[in-house]
Amino acid sequence: MTDLSLYRNIGIFAHVDAGKTTTTERILKLTGKIHKTGEVHDGAATTDFMEQEQERGITIQSAATTCFWKDHRLNIIDTPGHVDFTVEVYRSLKVLDGGVGVFCGSGGVEPQSETNWRYANESEVARIIFVNKLDRIGADFLRVVGQVEKVLAANPLVMTLPIGREDDFKGVVDILHKKAYVWDDSGLPENYEEVAIPEDMADMVEEYHEKLVETAVEQDDDLMMAYMEGEEPTIEQLKACIRKGTISLAFFPTFCGSAFKNKGIQLVLDAVVDYLPNPTEVDPQPLTDEEGNETGEVAKVDVDEPLRALAFKIMDDRFGALTFIRIYSGKLEKGMTVLNSFTGKTERIGRMVEMHADDRNELSSAQAGDIIAVVGMKNVQTGHTLCDPKEPCTLEPMVFPDPVISIAVTPKDKGGAEKMGVAIGKMVAEDPSFRVESDEETGDTILKGMGELHLDIKVDILKRTYGVELEVGQPQVAYRETITKPIEDSYTHKKQSGGSGQFGKIDYRIKPGEPGSGFAFSSTVVGGNVPKEFFPAIEKGFNGMMEEGPLAGYPVLDVEIELYDGAYHAVDSSAVAFEIAAKGAFRQSMPKAGPQLIEPIMHVDVFTPEDHVGDVIGDLNRRRGMIKDQEAGPTGVRIKADAPLSEMFGYIGHLRTMTSGRGQFSMEFSHYMPCPAQVAEEVIAAAKEKKENK
Repeated sequence: MTDLSLYRNIGIFAHVDAGKTTTTERILKLTGKIHKTGEVHDGAATTDFMEQEQERGITIQSAATTCFWKDHRLNIIDTPGHVDFTVEVYRSLKVLDGGVGVFCGSGGVEPQSETNWRYANESEVARIIFVNKLDRIGADFLRVVGQVEKVLAANPLVMTLPIGREDDFKGVVDILHKKAYVWDDSGLPENYEEVAIPEDMADMVEEYHEKLVETAVEQDDDLMMAYMEGEEPTIEQLKACIRKGTISLAFFPTFCGSAFKNKGIQLVLDAVVDYLPNPTEVDPQPLTDEEGNETGEVAKVDVDEPLRALAFKIMDDRFGALTFIRIYSGKLEKGMTVLNSFTGKTERIGRMVEMHADDRNELSSAQAGDIIAVVGMKNVQTGHTLCDPKEPCTLEPMVFPDPVISIAVTPKDKGGAEKMGVAIGKMVAEDPSFRVESDEETGDTILKGMGELHLDIKVDILKRTYGVELEVGQPQVAYRETITKPIEDSYTHKKQSGGSGQFGKIDYRIKPGEPGSGFAFSSTVVGGNVPKEFFPAIEKGFNGMMEEGPLAGYPVLDVEIELYDGAYHAVDSSAVAFEIAAKGAFRQSMPKAGPQLIEPIMHVDVFTPEDHVGDVIGDLNRRRGMIKDQEAGPTGVRIKADAPLSEMFGYIGHLRTMTSGRGQFSMEFSHYMPCPAQVAEEVIAAAKEKKENK
């Protein structure tokens, strides 16, 4: 039985290029987990073990690893920063107890940082902040602290201050202990010495120490009273207060350093142990019923409770399928039979392993608080709950965003089709934001994802990992249809053909729903003109037709249908008759309700050097973009805009050309908006032509 108070389940998350993976490498080196540090830019980082990650220098999959620091066990997940892979961040945060948010000292709070921070807020994960890359040109620790306050509306608690800036950055001052540490130029993390606080920083250190004490003692009324009466709290009392405030999300201890140059990482590790919660200090996961409603019970983090665990990631590698599991309560042993409450089927636990990126150590048992992987589970997918068959339960499931972009792919040769089917099956199990459909009319396979890079990587994995050569079509936008005006109508389905016939009459109102409301059905029939038992059939008939709109055959969104009257026949009426009536009613009335094509609008965040701002804004305007905000920083300007996805294909190439390779951008789905008439006409014409050609 291990002591759960010595566990820390943490994730490292940040914007692209803020240095998450490099920070993870340094942590592994310091904790003795690896002996030679791998560099991201050489493609040798431990947690970036996919070929695609090594080539592009980005993290795609979240990788898990375990190490030890000061007798504490750290289960660390290095997450991707790129917006197309936010689902990886989201599901990692769901199972973590604490996080380290890494920010770039010169780039500051970047667009993706905001998304990840928002996810962490939703999951109520306690965090510490590490401002990295302080050795870079334009790096400014206090400016980033200010951005955290302003942009993220968070409360950073400054714990260290940098000694020197940019090229002269050589160490940090620990404000809590009022000690200064300076590293030499060897680049080795252990080569540092404690020195006197530089004279020119003495006042600043005093000022921040006072702020730190004042913020910390607010967590304890007795200490605060004593402090106001002039009594200084001890270091231990302050640490206890900082821990309490961090866990309750009152503030976020903020550190600085340079992971690449190995400066300041020890203090971050100490902070993980000192301030981030252990599994028992986090609000337990709520249990839900089959519909996803909370039951009021929770999965108490305790080894003696029944088993409750969440599968949060599935990964296929050379040894077979690995299912990553966070155990919330109870224990898991080799050979045990567990119930998957989503499928209702039981599975036997074969091999259990503790992961270190793509290496593994065999385990015979694991317990509440552990993050482990199980080899060879058959029907488990991301978000499924594994529990004791005698005490079935469901943990709060994960919700994933819908894809906004699709491409058609066909294998180049006949033999590739079967290989592709198997490979895609594995990839869909690994990534819930990646969907696959087949176009029955053209026979193409349609891949759907969160952005161009997302699909680009998927095609690359199919080619290299699974050896499937593909022909890839043009990216397609996920258009939708909706209606613009309310309509009242009536439809009768009558069929007589010997024996009992079919009869169903419905009077209904169709009106536009609130944006994002999807499909809503209600009934206000009085007097039994349409018996209640037929309502589900009518709803099913209407809902089934929402898949294909009247304009171009795209799915229909945001429609409210109210059944207010109708008629039935004692013999000829049946559920089937009313379902057919609802389908006929949809076909009859939708074209009269002002159907309209709507397109996905993306929230675009562009970073450009100052001298190219005019070009970038002009180009966004040409792409029908609406500029929302502009913010100047020390190294360039951030432009926020809303732009239609259809105009943003291949944007990164244009941006790099305009900005001499220095521009960056990220985009994520925002909402649907009506298409301009000209665009709608083209899309509808293309859909009709496609239909006629079949």
